Amino acid sequence: MSGVRHIQVKEDDNGQRLDRWLKKYVPELPYILAQKLMRTGQIRVDGKRTKPDMRLAGGQDIRIPPIEGEGRKSDRNAQKISDKDAQFIRSLVIYEDEDIIAINKPQGLAVQGGTGLKKHVDGMLDALTGPDGVRPRIVHRLDKDTSGVLLLARSADCARAMGRIFKTRGVRKIYWALVSPAPTTMDGTINAPLAKMGGPERESIGVNEEEGKPAITEFRVLEHAHRQAAFVAFWPRTGRTHQIRVHAALMGTPVIGDTKYGDRDVEHEHQIIGLDGIDLHKGLHLHARRILCAHPSGKGRLDITAPLSPELARSWKAMGFESNAKGDPFADVKS
Repeated sequence: MSGVRHIQVKEDDNGQRLDRWLKKYVPELPYILAQKLMRTGQIRVDGKRTKPDMRLAGGQDIRIPPIEGEGRKSDRNAQKISDKDAQFIRSLVIYEDEDIIAINKPQGLAVQGGTGLKKHVDGMLDALTGPDGVRPRIVHRLDKDTSGVLLLARSADCARAMGRIFKTRGVRKIYWALVSPAPTTMDGTINAPLAKMGGPERESIGVNEEEGKPAITEFRVLEHAHRQAAFVAFWPRTGRTHQIRVHAALMGTPVIGDTKYGDRDVEHEHQIIGLDGIDLHKGLHLHARRILCAHPSGKGRLDITAPLSPELARSWKAMGFESNAKGDPFADVKS
């Protein structure tokens, strides 16, 4: 039949679900239509009928029938990354080996696309494609307004290995933050379950003892400016959305620049914390400083550190805090 395509599954996609594979390699095919084509036997794997949740194996042949309007949609999806964006994403790389790439994600850059988002990390990953032609995969997430270490896997196998490492909580993610006021204790553990709250326009995360998911955060004050503010290291034992921001606010010491959970006006932050004349950055003062975990190859460990951006470093300096502090503040705490 004219227009029928046959696509061979790459070894790197071994184990992937068929519906997710179709979304990746046949983006012009709507989900509902894909379901119908599988149900009627028009999409086949190695000549056989299939289901959306089938796990694929490298080398299998996927039959794709003609898709109405395919040309127009394919043209839109075929837009390539610009040279400027390619250069930008490459400039963020702070570590790479044959399995892993780490970038220092800047504040304000989303990890993945969404409503109204035209620029995000996922949309620029073609520029980091390896010599084998495999596009890297995002291993975990960072909030749009949080900067710092973001890990990418060079293969599906590596992504799965990293997923297992993260699920076992065998990862130590150390975040740096400036908070105000300073915590009343120098260290401690925040244990408060979190759940989504509010409507779609103002969706946020809040403490919910009955329906929330477990959320545990270790914290240690590294430096403080009397009671007005402090430089705090956070280690989220769990990986809930906005976990550090919500837990910091729960302590009564919200992250400076957090208008969502701190309930403060960023433009007048210095007045609120009683530090007149301090030249603070206007954004969120939260940075994914360091990641320590087993290497996905099973050999050795990863230990990757991301320096503060010039904007955040300015705030650290203005407060008289060390912006290049070394060591693991939680070295005496078991994983």
